[in-house]
Amino acid sequence: MATVPSESNTTTPTQTLKLAQLSQLSNQKKVGLILAAAAVVALLIGALLWSQTPNYRTLYNNVSDQDGAAIINTLQQMNIPYKFSESGGAILIPEKQVHEVRLRLAGQGLPKGSLPGFELMENQKFGSSQFLEQVNYQRALEGELARSVQSLSAVQSARVHLAIAKPSVFSREKQQPSVSVLLNLHPGRVLSIEQVSAIVHLMSSSVPNLPVKNVTVVDQNGNLLSTQNDNKQDTRFDAKQLEYIQELEENYIRRIETILIPITGATNVRAQVTADMDFSRIERAEEIYRPNNTESDAATIRSQKTFESASMGSKIDGGIPGALTNRPPEPATAPIEVGGKKADGGNAENEDAANKAPQLPTDKKKESTINYEVDKTVQHTQQSSGNIKRLTAAVVVNYRKKTDENGEVSYEPLTAEEIKEINNLVKEAMGYNEKRGDSLTVTNSLFTNDTEPITDVPLWKDPDVMMLAQEIGKQLLIAIVVLFFLLKIFRPFLKSLAQSTTPALPDKTSNVAADGTVLEQLPGQINEAAIHALQKTIFEENLKKAKQLALDEPAIVANVVKDWVTKNG
Repeated sequence: MATVPSESNTTTPTQTLKLAQLSQLSNQKKVGLILAAAAVVALLIGALLWSQTPNYRTLYNNVSDQDGAAIINTLQQMNIPYKFSESGGAILIPEKQVHEVRLRLAGQGLPKGSLPGFELMENQKFGSSQFLEQVNYQRALEGELARSVQSLSAVQSARVHLAIAKPSVFSREKQQPSVSVLLNLHPGRVLSIEQVSAIVHLMSSSVPNLPVKNVTVVDQNGNLLSTQNDNKQDTRFDAKQLEYIQELEENYIRRIETILIPITGATNVRAQVTADMDFSRIERAEEIYRPNNTESDAATIRSQKTFESASMGSKIDGGIPGALTNRPPEPATAPIEVGGKKADGGNAENEDAANKAPQLPTDKKKESTINYEVDKTVQHTQQSSGNIKRLTAAVVVNYRKKTDENGEVSYEPLTAEEIKEINNLVKEAMGYNEKRGDSLTVTNSLFTNDTEPITDVPLWKDPDVMMLAQEIGKQLLIAIVVLFFLLKIFRPFLKSLAQSTTPALPDKTSNVAADGTVLEQLPGQINEAAIHALQKTIFEENLKKAKQLALDEPAIVANVVKDWVTKNG
């Protein structure tokens, strides 16, 4: 059964000519042509892949083996390419996906860290003992404290060991817990005394009943860091003191410049202040006893005691004592008065008058004791540190700028009165105290214009511009390499092949056309008449086959014509 020749099976004369030229090449040239074509294809594919290769950036550095395995499994599930650094301590991924991947991994709890935390308490097994629960709690607390310490910028890794005594009701004295911290610092990093003290207080505040003195901090070199705060507390230089001095001096400078800038201008005044500070702490306890006040009304009496005694008698004791003086006194008897007279006939009035006569005391004694309150003063004084001992200020004011009618600029110094006014303003602004020993110097001098204008960051230093230029340069380099290979290597190679290719001379019998005309053929080229005759012969053969097919299979030809009409219609 005959078939209609399709377009794919037909061969044009141009293709036939090319095939004829290729068939005339030697085997060595054919291999060279194939290798050149393969090199071009490989170069294009390599350039395409290189242009699409992303820049890799560190995702995580110094992760543990467990976290590294979990991160790699997650990256494989997310179809994100990754690779390791040369040292093998970092995981690298494409730069554009770093932040996104970090957030997605953080949502999954990665990296977890090599130290377990309170997640140990989430996986408690049924029937675990109290001892196991206590051990897991201690491990979790140690892990959480180590994670907190590792968040410091200077700390690379940390380990925490807790020593907690088991509570007992039979122990009278409770044993306090203790903590040991082992720090592994980054190369070239050190911890300041304030940072060590912060770690110590962090541990003391995180563990119940843990005193500061029971915290021990050691670095990777075996240096004991926790005792530095105690040994150097009184003798060390505190960096915060220097920072406080600088802030105080800058505050005085701003105050001086703020009050002078409206008068002189922002660029016409410069000020510097030096503060002499006293950071010593003084604690004083005094107990003062003052003398009693001379004024009786102002004195306070605590107690007073007065004693007086006097002996009165009618007889004057005298002479040599004898029997009468040694005799006991007779009992006293009261006289009986009748009508103003005694019963024995005497006169009572005369006797009373005699008894009323002044009698001198024979013995008199007086004692007085007064206790006053003691004047006592108790003082407990604690002077704060950071007192200003002395201030020294230096102010330089530029000459006055003047412009004449011609536009010429000139400078002239300030007058003595203006300098005096500036001096007074600065004294008031800085709180000048002559008793304290403050000093102030105001100078009027001509400023030089050597200051260069502040320029913006050059374009070639801008990070965004540098990244864009790097990407453009990468693409241009690829294009230059491809063009160089095509124009300087592959194209000359093809030209050399074309020049060296000479079609084979046909036989004399092949130079006869269909009409019997003999075609001439020059060496080194193909005759156009031979090509035309060859095309005519091929067309006639195809036409003859088509006519024969139409006679043998008219239905097939009709369907083909119908399809042509339908497609063209």
